[in-house]
Amino acid sequence: MLYYVARRILILPPVMFTVALIVFSLLYFTPGDPAAMIAGDQATPEDIERIRIAMGLDKPFFIRFATWAWQLLRGDLGMSIFANQPVTQLIGQRIGPTFSLLVLSLLISVCVAIPLGLLAARRRGRSADRFFMIVTVLAFSLPVFVIGYLLAFTFSTTLKWLPVQGYTPLEEGLLPYLAHLVLPAVTLGVSYGAILARTTRASVLEVLSQDYIRTAVAKGAPPRVVMFTHALKNASIPIVTVIGLGLTGLIGGSVITESVFSIPGIGRLTLDAILHRDYPVIQGIVLLFSASYVVANLLIDVIYTWLDPRIRY
Repeated sequence: MLYYVARRILILPPVMFTVALIVFSLLYFTPGDPAAMIAGDQATPEDIERIRIAMGLDKPFFIRFATWAWQLLRGDLGMSIFANQPVTQLIGQRIGPTFSLLVLSLLISVCVAIPLGLLAARRRGRSADRFFMIVTVLAFSLPVFVIGYLLAFTFSTTLKWLPVQGYTPLEEGLLPYLAHLVLPAVTLGVSYGAILARTTRASVLEVLSQDYIRTAVAKGAPPRVVMFTHALKNASIPIVTVIGLGLTGLIGGSVITESVFSIPGIGRLTLDAILHRDYPVIQGIVLLFSASYVVANLLIDVIYTWLDPRIRY
């Protein structure tokens, strides 16, 4: 197991280097000149050129990439063009709301989706299962912003149970903290939870058709023991895969969700950086998302080795 995990860890540096090269290349060849945007509409070509030289935008591709990569190795993501602050500082200021949103959304999705998938598998072909299939198809078919507006209209505008916008740090109280995060977390987790629930149902149904399950039932094992002890554990690998890979979908969906509910997180920062062509901020955020995806895959591999002892190499 340790050898298997060590191999996966050794793969991380070349993967992250490739990701960094792709991110830098995409932004390098993207149309638009940050120097011209900073200089403004009234700037002369000489003013724009001075800004380009000061920012190092006049240098060749590989020199700029080497300089940027060396800064990354020292933990420096550069300076924001418009905020005039270090990118690491900007991300550090915004990562708290996004992290809270992602964790709460993941918890809600997992705690609701897996039991629903088990229930649907146990009642296969019945009315509850058919209702489950219809709801899950509808859930992951609706866009995130539509779900957000529907929830905001129902629970904030109509019922006035929860606030519709903003974010309250945990230091100011648990109830205000959760009250501002419930609707965004549910909005973000609906589509993800629907996919997870359907995966759970399909995986459990496949395991329930195995001979050892029929043997356990014939020996008089209680249905709860058969479902949780035998079926769920052996069906957990596809479920873990969806949980791990779904994190990237949650991160991507946070851009829209935070915009709908006015949460000052990484998603809002991403949108603002794109609108202002703040390339250092965009590069830093994309690298952060990519690193999260790579780490999630590593954790999935580690969990695989624990769930399936046959994995060694």
